Amino acid sequence: MYSMTGYGRGEYRQGGLELTAEIKTVNNRYLDISVKCPRVFVASEEVVRGIVRDKLTRGHADVFITFTDKREKARSLYLDVGAAKAYVEAAAKIKELFPQLADDVTVSSLMRQTDIVRQEEASGADEEMLRALETALKAALENLDLMRDREGKKLAEDMLGRVDTIERIVGEVVLRAPLVAEDYKKRLEEKVRGYLDGVNPDEGRLLTEVAVFADKSNIDEELTRLKSHIAQFREICNLRLVGRKLDFLVQEFNREANTMCSKSNDIVITRLGLELKNEIEKIREQVQNIE
Repeated sequence: MYSMTGYGRGEYRQGGLELTAEIKTVNNRYLDISVKCPRVFVASEEVVRGIVRDKLTRGHADVFITFTDKREKARSLYLDVGAAKAYVEAAAKIKELFPQLADDVTVSSLMRQTDIVRQEEASGADEEMLRALETALKAALENLDLMRDREGKKLAEDMLGRVDTIERIVGEVVLRAPLVAEDYKKRLEEKVRGYLDGVNPDEGRLLTEVAVFADKSNIDEELTRLKSHIAQFREICNLRLVGRKLDFLVQEFNREANTMCSKSNDIVITRLGLELKNEIEKIREQVQNIE
C-alpha cells in the first residue's frame, strides 16, 4: 500500500554535468503531472511524464528539474547583422546632428550590445543530458516510493485498527439484534394491557404484530455483508494499488451501516450504528490518501 503524499530527490553528477530531479506528490483522484524544467528540456517533458506514469497511477505530481552544465565544449556566437547596421546608421545620424560630440563607435562597443552579438543556445538536450535526466528522475521516483511506502504502512496500521473497532461494534450488534423483537413484544403487550384496562390481549394478534415488526427490523443481511466487507478490507490492505478498491468498499460499509440504523428501530443498535459510521468516516478520510 502506498500513500499518495511523498517527496523524492535524485541527482546526476558526472563529467561537469550536474542535474537534480525533485518530485512532490499530493492527493488527487486521477494522475496529474506538472513538469517545471529549463528550456533546454522542454522537448523532453513528455518523456518525463512517461517515466512518472510508469510509477504512479493516482495523485498530483510536481516534477522540478534543475541543471548546471560545466562541460568543456565549443561555443558559437550569433551575429545579428541587421541590428549592427542599425546601430552604425543611428550613430552616424547622431554624429551628423551633433558634430561636436566625440565618435566612440567601435567594433568592440558594438560587440558589447547583447542584441547584436550573443551566445547561441543549444537547440535541445544532448544524449548525455537526456541520460542524466533519466538517471536522476528514476532515482527521485525510487526515493519517492520509499517515503510513500512508509506513509502507506502507517495509514494501513491506522485503518486496520479502525476495522478492528468496526468488527467489535458489529459483534455487539449481533448480540443485541435477537433481543429487539422480544423487547418490542414486551412494550407492545404493556401498551395493549394499559389500553384494555386489565383485559388480557389476544396472544395470536400480538404474535402477528411482533412477527411483522421482526421482519421489518431484521438486519441479518446487513450484518453478514459487514462481516464480509471487514474480511475483504483486510485482504485488500495486503496489495500494492488499493486506493480505488478501498474507496468503493468504504461506500459499501457506509451503505450497510445506514440501512442497519434505519431498519433496526432500536435505540441501542442506533447508538452502535452511529459509532460504526464514525469509524467508517475516519477510514474514508484516510483512503483519500492512498494510491
